Amino acid sequence: MSAFFLGAARNGGAASAYELPAHHLVTHGVVLGMTGSGKTGFLTVLVEESLRNQVPVLMIDVKGDLPNLMLTLPSFTAEEMAPWVEAPANATAEQRLGVAAARVEARKKSLGEWGISPRGVQKFDQKIAVRVITPGSSAGELLHVLSSLERRSPRWDDDPESARSTLSAAISLVLRLVGREADPAKSREHVLLSVLAERRLVANQPADIAALLEDLELPPIERIGALPLERFVTKKARRDLAAALNSLLASPTFASWRQGATLDVGSWMQPVNGRTPATIVSVAHLDDDERALVLGVLLEEVLSWVRGLPGAQSLRALVVFDEVYGFLPPHPAAPPTKKPLVALMKQARAFGVGVLIATQNPMDLDYRALSNAGLWCIGRLQTDADRARVVEGMKLAQGDDDLDYDAMLRQLEPRWFLVRDAHAKGRPKCVQPRWAITVLRGPMTRQEIRRARSKAA
Repeated sequence: MSAFFLGAARNGGAASAYELPAHHLVTHGVVLGMTGSGKTGFLTVLVEESLRNQVPVLMIDVKGDLPNLMLTLPSFTAEEMAPWVEAPANATAEQRLGVAAARVEARKKSLGEWGISPRGVQKFDQKIAVRVITPGSSAGELLHVLSSLERRSPRWDDDPESARSTLSAAISLVLRLVGREADPAKSREHVLLSVLAERRLVANQPADIAALLEDLELPPIERIGALPLERFVTKKARRDLAAALNSLLASPTFASWRQGATLDVGSWMQPVNGRTPATIVSVAHLDDDERALVLGVLLEEVLSWVRGLPGAQSLRALVVFDEVYGFLPPHPAAPPTKKPLVALMKQARAFGVGVLIATQNPMDLDYRALSNAGLWCIGRLQTDADRARVVEGMKLAQGDDDLDYDAMLRQLEPRWFLVRDAHAKGRPKCVQPRWAITVLRGPMTRQEIRRARSKAA
C-alpha cells in the first residue's frame, strides 16, 4: 500500500509534496474548518486516496456533499459535465455546453497541476464501486434499518454477543419512535421485546414487529429473570405497547424504513467485481431526530462488525463521518450516536479500521473522545472560542504544550490546513490539499442523486 498523496506542505519555506502513510489513519483523524475553508475538499481527497489504495470506505453523509463521489466524469467532455454546472436559468443548450466546456478545461488544468491526468481519472473511475444508500428514500438504495430485528443474521450462530448488540440498538430505535424509554438498562419494555425477539431469532423464527405483536398478546414465556411476567410487565402495559407498535407498523413513512438493502456493514466492505467499494449512507433528507435514530443503529452495526474482525496494524477500512456536529456532543448530552462513536474511536484501531470525523462546529464536540485521534487537520476557524477549543483538544491528543497552536491557526490562509500527525516527527505542517478527482458541486438533492445513479448504471 502506497502513501496517500494529499497535497503540498509548507513549513517555513517552499512547498513540497505531502504524503501520509496509510497506517497513520488507523489511529483516526479529525478535519475541522469553517464554511469555505476547504474542509469538504480535504475530506474528499482523503477518501479518494483510500480508494486509490484499495481501502474500502463507509461514509456517513449528513449535508449531501459526499454523493459527489459519483461525479468522477472520466470522459472530460462538455456533454458529460453539462448536467452538473451552474448556468443562468434562461441559458440555451448551446450556452450551457459552453459553460461546461470551460469547466472541463479548468478541471483538466487544475488536476494536471497536481500530476493527475485524464487517464488517471479514468483508472480511478474503473477501480471503484460507489453505492449511495438513502434510508427512507428511493433516491438511492433503500435501507432496511431494522435488519438486525427483522432479518435473521448468521451472527446468531457464530457471534451471538455481536448479534445481541445490534438487536438491542434496533429495539431502542423502535421504542424511541413510539415515545417509550429506550435505554436497555432502564426500560422494562426494552428487556421484554429483547427476550421475545432473541427467543425467536435463536430458534430461526421470524422476529418482525408483527410477530412480536403476537407474542405480546399471547406471551410464550412465563417469567422474565426471577419475576413472573405479569409482575415484570402487566397485561395492560403489554397491550398498550402492542397498540403503539401496531400504529407504527401501519405508518406509510415507517414502511420505507423496513425495505431495501440489509444493514450488513461487513458485506458493504467487500470488493464488487474487483472494484474497491465506497458506500455512502446519506441522511440529508431526514429530520434531526430521524438522523440520530438511524445513524445510532448504523453505528452500532459498524461497531459490531469491527469487534468481529481479527486484529491488524495496517489500514483495512475507513469509516468517515462528515458534519458530525450534534452527533458527538460533550457530556452530559447522549444522542444514540455518541456511545458507538466513542467506542469506535477507542477500539477500532486495534482491528485496522480508521475513523475520520469532520465538522465546522468544534464547540459542540466531545474532545475527550477525539483525544484518541492521531491526525488533526485544522482549517480556518471563525471565532476565538473555536480556536481555543481546538487547541485544547489537540493538546489532549498530542501533549504539545510548548507549541503556540493558536498563533499557527490565526495565520492560516484560505484552503490551507494545519496538519498534526502524531506518528510524524517535527512540528505540524501547513498543507494545501490537492485538487479532488471527483467534481465537487456542493450538496446533491434527491433528484440529483437519482440522476447520477441512473447515468452510472
